[in-house]
Amino acid sequence: MKPLRILVCGRNGQVAQALQRQLAGLGELHLLGRDQLDLSRPEDVRQPVRDLAPDLIINAAAYTAVDQAESEPQLAFAINAESPRVLAEEAARLGAPLLHYSTDYVFDGSKASPYTEQDTPNPLGVYGSSKLAGEQAISAVAGQHLILRTSWVYSLQGRNFLLTMQRLLQEKAQLRVVDDQIGAPTWAGTLAASTRALIEHWQAGEAGAWGTYHLTAQGETSWFGFAQAIAEQLEARGLPCAELLPIASSEYPTPARRPCNSRLDCSRLAREWQVSQPHWRQALIECMN
Repeated sequence: MKPLRILVCGRNGQVAQALQRQLAGLGELHLLGRDQLDLSRPEDVRQPVRDLAPDLIINAAAYTAVDQAESEPQLAFAINAESPRVLAEEAARLGAPLLHYSTDYVFDGSKASPYTEQDTPNPLGVYGSSKLAGEQAISAVAGQHLILRTSWVYSLQGRNFLLTMQRLLQEKAQLRVVDDQIGAPTWAGTLAASTRALIEHWQAGEAGAWGTYHLTAQGETSWFGFAQAIAEQLEARGLPCAELLPIASSEYPTPARRPCNSRLDCSRLAREWQVSQPHWRQALIECMN
């Protein structure tokens, strides 16, 4: 049996980097960056995919600058909506599944309990709208696909909350962090491990239903609570940290509005695919160690 040929889009992103480590040994990995696969030019995406003819496509590339998207909607939609449509079309043409990561930002955060896949999306800004448009475009193609909505992704690569907090906790005497937005911090390593499990189930002929699923770490916290947990890990290593002060979102205005409730119910993924995730605190300790 020939090895599985896997195309991973977004080579330099934190999720793609985690996938590179986690998917080792699973097949022939091809990680393509912007120089080979430029998602800002959707029609230029087709030929590299056809040249490679993968058995599986994983789209770990995205426009994720939430505030900047408000002033760059065309670019956000090209990368997050139009290129995923092209990837879905090419995957369907090849008979290859497409795995695509989406976001809690497709919801407005007004619900009192965790969001399920049956809840109606209502994004608050351009970023969430572009990601929702990508989901809809992939679904419309009707090929084999998994859309995996996640939240608050962090790792030791790239730009994310963990790395920013690690730096600021060491630089500042006092740090004000938003305490009224609730979600599940999700390590890129958790996403990659779950992705591998999904691929292995598919390879073994044990695939669940294709479609949209929620995939985050278990548990919930606020950005303030996340910052506290990071500080606890640093202090356990003998590193003094800034004093943390909780604030309301209204005290930290941003160009794009954020959902207050980013909690996602991941029970469908466990039920359909037998894939579950660790608690966010456990994953954070593993990441920082």
